[in-house]
Amino acid sequence: MGEIVGAGLVSHVPPIVMPLEERLSLNGGEDFSLCAGLERLRVERLDEIRPDVIVVFDTHWFSTFEHICTAHERRCGIFTSDELPRGMRQMPYDIPGDPELAFALAALAEPRDDTWVLACDDPYLPIHYPTVNLLGYLQGEEAWVSVSICQTAAVEDFLLLGELLSTAVASLDRRVVLLASGGLSHRFWPLRELRSHESADLANISNPDARSADERLIGQLLAGDHAGVLAGMEGFRRHAPEGFFGHYLMMLGALGGEACGAPGEMFSAYEAAAGTGQAHIWFDRPTGGWTD
Repeated sequence: MGEIVGAGLVSHVPPIVMPLEERLSLNGGEDFSLCAGLERLRVERLDEIRPDVIVVFDTHWFSTFEHICTAHERRCGIFTSDELPRGMRQMPYDIPGDPELAFALAALAEPRDDTWVLACDDPYLPIHYPTVNLLGYLQGEEAWVSVSICQTAAVEDFLLLGELLSTAVASLDRRVVLLASGGLSHRFWPLRELRSHESADLANISNPDARSADERLIGQLLAGDHAGVLAGMEGFRRHAPEGFFGHYLMMLGALGGEACGAPGEMFSAYEAAAGTGQAHIWFDRPTGGWTD
């Protein structure tokens, strides 16, 4: 029987794959804590729990008619971002996949009329940088599966997808880590102001209300108050969280939804990125299970 052995809300912002000298230049001579945080996450968590599979909820992969999960035996190629090719260009990737898990998830949705899941192994399916940017820090010998953000999904749809994923994991002999790859509040500065706000300084968050909302949510996550996060989701969504906050919601659905009480641990500072709020928050599996 498989199990989810760890989970994290992680940032994938472009600076993490820039050369160190460029990061220091952008951030007033100091590195972004997000970089060291990912390095720590690999050593202190992934190397310890040794997952068979990492599932990434990818906030740049938008689908419309269904949730989509990658079902390739292997994805490999060279990635250049269409959004920011100046900073993310010709990045090689080579990722083993887990078709059995992907098709098991899709099979669970097949008889239902309240959700739709496509397991896709098309060799031309694009890959996105919320997956690619994590690889240099976190990739080991495990398989990786990416899951889309369905832009027509409501909160309950994201939670249901996570619940089905948990059931699929339990049906297989897998140790799985979930990574919700995306930010918190997600409004950028206008183009003419943007380049003055690229450092991690919290003064660069797009507005004070967004910063307050992020800090309140982080406090709830660290306390394991996921029910409180869900109760306040409508208010938090006014600050345009990345991917409708679907990355967190799918992760939470797989961890038991509002019944999950797992407290988070910061693996970075709370930082700004061009107006958006970013942090790495890791959730260890509680001894008695995710809903203990």
